[in-house]
Amino acid sequence: MNHMHGSFHESLVILSCLIAVASSYSALDLTGKIYTSKDKLRLLWLVCGAFSMGLGIWSMHFVGMLAMRLPIRISYDIKLVLLSVVLAIGVSLIALFTAHLQRMGWKEIWLSGGLMAAGICGMHYIGMAAMTVDISYDPWMVVLSVIIAVTASAAALGMLYYFRQQTVRYALLFKLGSSLVMGGGIAGMHYTGMAGAYFHERMDNIAAGGMLIDQTLLAYIIAAGTFLLLGLTFLGILVNKRFRQKDLTILESEQWYRSLYENNADGILSVNTKGEVMGMNPAVSKIAGAVIEGFTNKHISAIGLKAVEEQKARDKALSGQPAGERPDSYETVITNSNGHQVEIHVTEVPVIIDERIVGSHVILRDITEEKRDKSLIEHLAFHDELTALPNRRLFNQMLDQAIEECKKRSGSFTVLVLDVDRFKLINDSLGHTYGDLFLKALSERFIAGADNLEVTIARMGGDEFSIICRSETDQAADLLATRILSLLRQPFHLKGNDFYISASIGIASFPEHGESGEELLRLADAAMYEVKKHGKNGYRYYSQELDKHLMDRIELEGELRKAIERRELLVYYQPQIRTEDSRMIGVEALVRWNHSSKGLMMPGSFIPIAEETGMIHEIGTWVLYEACRQMVEWHEHGGPLIPVSVNLSARQFHQANLVEYIEAVLAETGLEPKYLELEITESMMMDPIVSIDILNKLNMLGVRISLDDFGTGYSSLSYLKTFPIHKLKIDRSFISEITENDNDKAIVATIISMAHHLNLDVVAEGIETKDQLDILTHNQCKEIQGYFFSRPLSAHQVEKEFFVPLRF
Repeated sequence: MNHMHGSFHESLVILSCLIAVASSYSALDLTGKIYTSKDKLRLLWLVCGAFSMGLGIWSMHFVGMLAMRLPIRISYDIKLVLLSVVLAIGVSLIALFTAHLQRMGWKEIWLSGGLMAAGICGMHYIGMAAMTVDISYDPWMVVLSVIIAVTASAAALGMLYYFRQQTVRYALLFKLGSSLVMGGGIAGMHYTGMAGAYFHERMDNIAAGGMLIDQTLLAYIIAAGTFLLLGLTFLGILVNKRFRQKDLTILESEQWYRSLYENNADGILSVNTKGEVMGMNPAVSKIAGAVIEGFTNKHISAIGLKAVEEQKARDKALSGQPAGERPDSYETVITNSNGHQVEIHVTEVPVIIDERIVGSHVILRDITEEKRDKSLIEHLAFHDELTALPNRRLFNQMLDQAIEECKKRSGSFTVLVLDVDRFKLINDSLGHTYGDLFLKALSERFIAGADNLEVTIARMGGDEFSIICRSETDQAADLLATRILSLLRQPFHLKGNDFYISASIGIASFPEHGESGEELLRLADAAMYEVKKHGKNGYRYYSQELDKHLMDRIELEGELRKAIERRELLVYYQPQIRTEDSRMIGVEALVRWNHSSKGLMMPGSFIPIAEETGMIHEIGTWVLYEACRQMVEWHEHGGPLIPVSVNLSARQFHQANLVEYIEAVLAETGLEPKYLELEITESMMMDPIVSIDILNKLNMLGVRISLDDFGTGYSSLSYLKTFPIHKLKIDRSFISEITENDNDKAIVATIISMAHHLNLDVVAEGIETKDQLDILTHNQCKEIQGYFFSRPLSAHQVEKEFFVPLRF
């Protein structure tokens, strides 16, 4: 049978390819909507998408068939045409359903692609069968069309799966390219199948039930309908996208708000204008101290956040004010369900809808810790951190306040300035840790001494304390000073030892002595220094004659700083005599100040100032060096080979490099260590562990150690067996009344006997009479020092009075 040859209408071919590409793009775009939709909306998009895509694919095939021109008139079997449409829609349903699966591998893609290709091929060849013409096929071309269909379907499903989320950068360009590939595959399958078809004219070429219409017009009608349908699909997608973006924006905004609301550390209560709770966040439960649920639509009072008694009146006054006049934030104190008081900062934020206030958000912030921290900071700003007593800043404020109050009622009060005697010695000996413990114990005793008295005690710094005594009479100040001095006489137990101290107290009265806080402190300070000057351990009121002493002291301090530079300091030497033959066996180096206008000044007039200002270290260093230098000069020029005794201050003894410092002085001056005797006091050995290490190193160096003022301190006699001490010096306070006081005589005899039994040398100082000398000689004291034999002399006088007569 001869077959007919047909030709193709080029514009319809192009139109069919455009339909294929447009349908492919529609399918790619629909996959994203189906994948991101939920439940019923996803099913709706799946069905609508299957119809849109299926009709698009079918239209491409039908227009493609209509594009072919045969020499005979062709009609179509409506039933077969409808069946091909159903297959096209079914194929599209398979494609879209497969593309929205959660996971899809290559096996699933090829399997689904085969099913889709079977549907496409069925649709194509059923559509061809609907033509009222006999058709035969080239089997190879049919196989090729099937291969193209399978490949195109697998590629289409892969791209549908890939672009379903539409999160790839440049997704639009990728979808356009992919739609060209998909459209090309579908068109390729169709025209490959058409190329393998051979048409044969039937004898009854017009079949009953066939459809007779101009093919070109029919193709354009179908194309127009298809494009209209695809356009409606794209319009639906666009509208859906806009609505979805709007919904997503609203949802995101709501989630941001809910996150702020739910996760806020502050409690948030949403109430309407009637005070009914519309909502609350979890932080309200934490503030209320209990789990609070089921309060929605109930009045806010049902939650149970009740103000404490002292806050109720204030809160009631606030609630009674009109809404526009109430403060938008305030602080209150509530009692939660656990019975704990909670400091709350309340902020009310109005809720405005359509320019009308419908309620408010009540924000509750727990500021209990913040208040506590603020209170602590304020306390630290006005109180001493160590003793918790008021500091200088608060004391000055309270002093000014006391002055103002007394001026209004013509009253009076007193100010006491207290300085602890020997505190620096304890602090240097034991270290700052024990010094702090000592200061705490001191403050406790001051507070105990102020019991039942209206006073304010403050630590001004270091060991200086100031007190305001608000009594109208001086008796209260006298009683307070007496109590404090009495309490301080009791020993302080630190580091396994008992320490004894005293205090110097100066007192000034308002308005008798001064009318300003600064003046009262200055005058009380002057009185306190006068107590120190006259033996310490007492108290004294300010008097006008103290002004001159204070100014003299300030002037003397300034001049002392320049004394070394001006070479005004001198070293005098007091001979130490052996009682057996009255020979000089040593000298003690004593500092003097040759003042330019006051003449030769004794140590008692400037050494206390040097100790208080820290100049004692510099002065002591100079005295040690000068004494060693002088002894070397005497030894080299034929003088007696005797040692020199030099007093060490507490600052010198506790310096970190004392042994190296002594060794350096000896090396620089050339004095042999055995000719240097260092005098220390019992108070320097308060820390036995530190002291024994220093003394052992000095002993190993060859330097002799003498314990000065023995018997006047508070240290233990165990020091004598523990420390490497070579000599005891009996203090002049026991010698001065030894001829009249039997107790002093017994103490001196005991010290001498004890020293002999311990194989220690002993020297008595302050010998001024023959009777004193006789008592000491009778008790076997072999070394003495005092005015009876010689006062302290300059180096020249020592040479003249002791070296020349002995013809050394």
